[in-house]
Amino acid sequence: MSEEKSRPPQDRPWESGWAPDTTRAPGTRRLWLAGALALATVTACVTAITVMENESAEPAHEAAEPTTLSSSAPGGLISFATPSKSASDAPGADRGRPSPTPATSAPTSAAPSPKPQEKAPKPPASGKPSKPAKPPAPDGTSIRSVNYPDRYWRVRDGYVRLDQIGSGPEQREDATFRRVAGLADSSCYSFATADGRYLRHRSFVLVKEGNDGSSLFHKDATFCPRPASHPGAVMLESVNHPGRFLRHRNFQLRLEPYEHSALYRADTAFRLVGGLA
Repeated sequence: MSEEKSRPPQDRPWESGWAPDTTRAPGTRRLWLAGALALATVTACVTAITVMENESAEPAHEAAEPTTLSSSAPGGLISFATPSKSASDAPGADRGRPSPTPATSAPTSAAPSPKPQEKAPKPPASGKPSKPAKPPAPDGTSIRSVNYPDRYWRVRDGYVRLDQIGSGPEQREDATFRRVAGLADSSCYSFATADGRYLRHRSFVLVKEGNDGSSLFHKDATFCPRPASHPGAVMLESVNHPGRFLRHRNFQLRLEPYEHSALYRADTAFRLVGGLA
């Protein structure tokens, strides 16, 4: 029977010269794996902290606004434009802006073409236009204001004014005219005074002057009746200045261009009545 050498106690290896193999400690591979994992974890944490610090130092980019696609893309899709970066450090300099939406049918509005020059406006009538009142007999006509019914046309100091007429024969004669066919247009009116002169406009002011036989005088002394917005009244339009009507301003008769106002229509409305003289 072979003699077996008894194994010495492990706690006293030096007594017999036997020692345990310490070249590979138990669990060495596991320790290496655990150390590598811990190192990787630390590295990842350091990297993440560095990235977060860098991002917090830069201004946050604003999300790009959605822009609709053109007709070439399917309907209802939304495109997010990539924000453009800028080298400027000013606040908001690196703010992204959406790319412009391709225009499919966005014609620029053309400049409005100039309107053709319109003719002088006709005075509007309230309701149905009233026909010009039939003037009295041509042997004597007085002209009364609509908005000042107690005042009549009267020649005073060579000018025609809107005056209150007293009972004196001279005032009544100055406020009475002879209505004749227009000197420049027979379908219009001319007004002659008792001494054979005519009412004409000079520098757009109504005056009394003698007939010099000129074409200009005939036109200046001719006025065409137009329907007024007041019943039984007429507006008198100049034959050589269409669009200008006889109007009293500060009780002076003069030619003025048409205005879209109630005051103008009242100031230019006159009634042809029987002569006061």
